[in-house]
Order: sequence, then structure tokens, then C-alpha cells
Amino acid sequence: MPNATSTVFARALRGIDAPGIIVETHIRGGLPGFSIVGLPETAVREARDRVKSAILNSGFSFPRVRVTVNLAPADIPKEGGRFDLGIAIGILCASKQLPGTKLAQLEILGELGLTGNVRPVRGALSAAIDANHCGRALIVPQQNLEEASLLSKNTVYGVKNLLEACRILRNPGTPAAKAPFTSLPASESKEDYRLNDVKGQFAAKRALIVAAAGAHHILMMGPPGCGKTMLALRLKNLLPAPDEDELAAIIKIHSAAGYSDLSGLFTKRPFRNPHHSASTASITGGGRPVMPGETSLAHRGVLFLDELPEFNRQVLESLREPMESREVMVTRANTRVKYPAAFQLVAAMNPCPVGRSCNENSCLCSAEQKRRYRAKISAPILDRIDIHVQVEAVNDEDLFAEQAQLDENELRANVANARKIQLKRNAGHLNSDLSSRALSAHCALDATTLKLLKQAKSKFELSARACHRLLKVSRTIADLEQATHIEEHHMSEALAYRRPFI
Repeated sequence: MPNATSTVFARALRGIDAPGIIVETHIRGGLPGFSIVGLPETAVREARDRVKSAILNSGFSFPRVRVTVNLAPADIPKEGGRFDLGIAIGILCASKQLPGTKLAQLEILGELGLTGNVRPVRGALSAAIDANHCGRALIVPQQNLEEASLLSKNTVYGVKNLLEACRILRNPGTPAAKAPFTSLPASESKEDYRLNDVKGQFAAKRALIVAAAGAHHILMMGPPGCGKTMLALRLKNLLPAPDEDELAAIIKIHSAAGYSDLSGLFTKRPFRNPHHSASTASITGGGRPVMPGETSLAHRGVLFLDELPEFNRQVLESLREPMESREVMVTRANTRVKYPAAFQLVAAMNPCPVGRSCNENSCLCSAEQKRRYRAKISAPILDRIDIHVQVEAVNDEDLFAEQAQLDENELRANVANARKIQLKRNAGHLNSDLSSRALSAHCALDATTLKLLKQAKSKFELSARACHRLLKVSRTIADLEQATHIEEHHMSEALAYRRPFI
């Protein structure tokens, strides 16, 4: 057989991005052999056996010559089986068993089984979005078709096996094509978390509304059964639906993590609730292959850490950087991956190891036990949490009596309106993300309010970061009232949320 080549376009996965990969296939005479070069990892090198079996079991012949596959560029590590289908198509085109005239208009992703069936891959949505920028259609496994079509403006083909992919090469008008993206699908939420379900806790509800309006981190401390978890779950019902830019980032992260059902993200922001036994890698990202962690899966949503002191100290300390920078950088020997992590932290904890209120004489914990329990949360972490609220046990009157019902539609509208004010004034940023320069411009204080802040700083020994957090929360409270300037009562309420109960 004379020398022959083919070129297939594919996509790798690095973080939430899908860099382009060129699958070059060269067939030449000589002793039969099959090699893959271009920095392939073990799963990619094993594609030799999967591709050969899939080609033979699909009714094609495998060239009995020397086959070399190059995955370019060579400096990008290649992971997983996502290149299998592209390699198989490249071999069939190079050996003239398939026409290669349409290859320049297509990108191909998919892992092959030994019988020629095509299995799903991670990051199909990211690949579809980046393929759009190059003006190429995309072939993906059938299980990835809905996901890859969510935001794709070009044609996406879903295939169940190698033969269906080959039919697309022969006839691109195949019914396997999915129509280009026109609008986001509607998603009905089956959850009904209403703030009115929580009995009493009016101060905590108000703090939750302030946190929702400015995307502020919040810590709730109180005895078991007082409603901390119920309050946290109801925060997501107060938050407005993500806009298109936020939605694109959210879906790309979940796609990179291997989630195929993404419909629940269209109307509700992510809400992640990891167990306190979670490892550092599962929270911030990592592993092999590198995967996004809970901080990234909660991007533009809520990260709820229940029983905060029970988390490993190293896990909690790993949250320091993403709470400030809003991103996570995972560094390994041969790769660096950056994930967005603009999450809103909601934490809950008991006042002592036993869990009873420390104001009650019935508490069995000694002062030293309480001190050690609360010391599990470092001062730098507490400093980064904007709102600290004490949640008291519900009294009998609030628990059993009828209580005035809040207008939750009005509350959601107020939160959404406050966010619109912030985004317009802060050039697309919420108050929780204000820089030091923006604080000076948008959080100026009159003499009386500034005096109050200075007194609080001296009395409670607040750090400069804590003072900046107070200004941000005060600005959010003012925005909820649609006030143009921060007034003394706004600062007073913000100070009530920095009460040093730890």
C-alpha cells in the first residue's frame, strides 16, 4: 500500500476548556504496526486495541501495514478515550475505505468499545462551544448529544456506533444531526423550598436575604434543630436564575465533571452540599484525571458546608484562596488547570461538640472543650466570611403558633433588584466582589457612620479585611432599600452580623 495520510479534528479537555487537537494518521508500507505519539497517557495508548477491534467488528479491514497516529500539538497531555472515534475515522479515511472530503468541516469525539459502539465522554459541551468558534460541526456519542447541543449554534451529530459516524462522512444530511441551538430549554423545578417553612428565626431570615442580595458568605451558629439547614436550603430559592454568561460557565464546569443531565441548572443556581468527610481534592479539585471540585461545581451558586468544624482543617484552609480570588489553580507535575470558583459559602455549626446552646446550664461541655471545638475554624477563614449570625432555638410560641407569612415573591424581586443595582453600578460585579478601589468609590461614609465603624474596629479588634467586608455588607443593605449612600443604620445592621460569637 502506498503512503497515505488523513487529518481529523478533535478536542482535548483542560479544565473547562477544550483545546483543539489534530489527529494525523500516516499509513506506509512495511511490517504491520500501530503506534500513537503526541504525549498520550495510558488510556490513549490503549486506544490501539480498542480502535483495531472496533474497525474489524464494524465490517471494515484494518490496514496490514505500518500505521502511525500523531496527536498534535505534542505539548498538551492527551487523556481518556475521547480520541478513539477520531483515530478510527482517520485510519479508515487514510486507507481509502471512507471518503475524507468532509473531514475539514467536522470535529469528532467519542470512546470506542470493542464492538464499535461509542461511549460518552466528559466535556462535550465545551468541545461544542469551541467547535462553533472554528465553524465546524461536531460528532459526539449519542449520550452526549443533548448536552453538546445546549449552547451550540452549529450542527451536532449524535452517533451510537462507528458505522453511524461513517454514514455521516458519506452523507452529512443524516437524521442523526441535532438542530443548532435556538433557545435554552425550560426546566421545571420539583423542589419547593419556601422561607415561610422555617418557624421564627426572623433575624436569621433577614441575614439570609442580605447574603442573597450581595452574594455574601454567611456562617450560622446554633443548636441542632433550630433551622440552620432549612435556612441554607432556602437560600437558592431567593437567588435569581443565572444569566446567559453565568449559565454557560456553570454548564461547562458540570460537563467537564461528567454530568450529563444539566437541565436542572437552567432555572436554579448550583447548590452543593458535600459531606464533612470530603477530601481536599474533592472540594477544590484534583485527582487523576484532574476534575473540578465542589468549589467549582458551586460556581455562581451556593456551597453549603454543614457541621463546619467537622471538616478536616486542611480542607477548610484550602478555601482561603478561592474565597478571595474566585478561582482554583490545580497544579500537577505535567499540567496546570484553572477552574472558576465564584461560589457563595453558607456554613453552619453547633455552638459546642455536644451541640446544645452554650447559654444553657444543661450544656455538658467544658470551657476548654468549647474552645478547642471552635478553634477548628481559623481566624483567616472567619475573617473571609461576611455575615456571622447566631441562630437561637425556636421558642414554643413561634413553633406552634401561626406566624405572619412573608411575601416570598416580593423578597425574590427585592433581591433581584438589588443585584441589578449592583451590577450596573459596579461594572458587572456584585458587592461581594468589590475591589479596594471600588470600595472607596461606592462605599463612602459620612462622619457619623465612619465614627461608628472606627469604634467597632477598635472594640472588636477587626482586621482591615473585616472592615472591608462590613462596607460591602452595608452597601448591600443600602441597595435593598435602594438608598444611594450608606447610612448609619445600614452600618449598624452590618455590625450586628459581625458579632464575635466565636
